[in-house]
Amino acid sequence: MQNNRVLSGMRPSGRLHLGHYHGVLKNWVKLQHEYECFFFVADWHALTTHYETPTVLSENVWQMVIDWLACGVNPGAAKLFIQSRVPEHAELHLLLSMVTPIGWLERVPTYKDQQEKLKSRDLATYGFLGYPLLQSADILMYRANMVPVGEDQVAHVELTREVARRFNYLYGREPDFEQRAEAAIKKMGKKNIKLYNKLKREFQEKGDQESLAKAHVLVSEQQNLTISDQERLFGYLEGLGKEILPEPQALVTEHSKMPGLDGQKMSKSYDNIISLRESPDDVSRKIKTMPTDPARIRRTDPGNPEICPVWSFHKIYSDESTKSWVQEGCRSAGIGCLECKEPVIQAVTAELEPIRTQALEFESDPNHVRSIIADGCEAARDVAKETIDDVRQAMGLGYR
Repeated sequence: MQNNRVLSGMRPSGRLHLGHYHGVLKNWVKLQHEYECFFFVADWHALTTHYETPTVLSENVWQMVIDWLACGVNPGAAKLFIQSRVPEHAELHLLLSMVTPIGWLERVPTYKDQQEKLKSRDLATYGFLGYPLLQSADILMYRANMVPVGEDQVAHVELTREVARRFNYLYGREPDFEQRAEAAIKKMGKKNIKLYNKLKREFQEKGDQESLAKAHVLVSEQQNLTISDQERLFGYLEGLGKEILPEPQALVTEHSKMPGLDGQKMSKSYDNIISLRESPDDVSRKIKTMPTDPARIRRTDPGNPEICPVWSFHKIYSDESTKSWVQEGCRSAGIGCLECKEPVIQAVTAELEPIRTQALEFESDPNHVRSIIADGCEAARDVAKETIDDVRQAMGLGYR
C-alpha cells in the first residue's frame, strides 16, 4: 500500500475521561500531523453490545465529538465522521460477509472475552458475531495502510488482512484490467508515461527491483490518479491484477498507563474516572479521597509508593524532583498523603483547564459541531463511494 492513510474509531460512550485522553486522543492529535487521518464515531459498533439502550446514543455521539475537538483533534487536519452517516460501510460489511468463513469470526479473541465480561447482556446476536468483520469493512473502506491499536486489538487487524487477501484472491483480476491500466497510464503525461513503461519493462524482463521501486514512487507521486488507478498500475507493473482492498498494518501504540482513582484501569464501569470536563473542585475532591498505601494508618507510619494508586499518577504528571520528593517523603513518613496528592491535583487541573474551556465553546455552538461532522461525512463518502464501486465491479455487481 503506497498511501499514508490512518483509520481509527471510537465507540460513543458519552463524555470521555483521562484514560481516553492518554490512551487514544493524544496519539490522534500527533498522527493527524503526520498522516492522512480518518477518525470516526463507531455508532453501529455501539449497537452490537448496547442495542437495547438507543435513546442515549445520540447524546453520547455529540458529547464525544466535543471532547475530541476540545482535545485538539483538528477537522482541518483529519476527517471526522459518523459511521452510520456513510452507508457504504454497511454495504461493504454485507459483501465481505459473503466470502468470510464463520470460523474466522468465532476465533477472534475478543469474541468470547466480551461475552464473558458482559454476561448481563444477551450477545448471542448476528451483529455481535459479525462486529469484527464490520471493523474490517471500516478499515478497508478507506484503504488505510495503518490502524493504530493496542496489543489486544492486533488480532482484529490480522483478520482484516486475511479478509482483504481472500477478497483479492477471488476478485482481484478485473475483466478489463489491461484496458483500465493503460487508460490510467495515459493520465500521467508524456514524460511520465515513457518513464513508467521503461521501468515496467526493466522489471518484467530483467527482474530489476530498483526499477520496480522507482516505478512505485513515480505512480505514488501522480496527483491526478485515483487510488484505484494507482493500485491498477502497481499490479500492472508486476504482471498481477489490481489489489482492490490493500492489506493494512497494525500501528501498535503503547498501552495507556493512565490508571483509575483506585489503581485499576480507568473505566466508567468501575466508577474510578476523572472526566475531561471535570471541574477543579471535583478533581481536587476525587484525588484527595483516593486510596493510598493501606499500611499508612497514621501520619507517622512510613509507606511504600509502589503500592499506592497516587504514585501511578505521579509517574505520569510529576517531574523527577517531585517524584524523588514523594519516594523519600513517603518512605520516611516525612510527608503525609494529602501533601503527596497536592502536586497531582495541580497537574491534572492544569491539564484539563484548556480542554474544559474549549469544550464549553463547542458546547455553546452545537450547529458548528454538526457542521464539522457533516463536512467530514461528505469527505468520507467521497472515498467510500470509490471503494464500493470497485468492489461492486469486482464482484460482478457493476450493472446498476
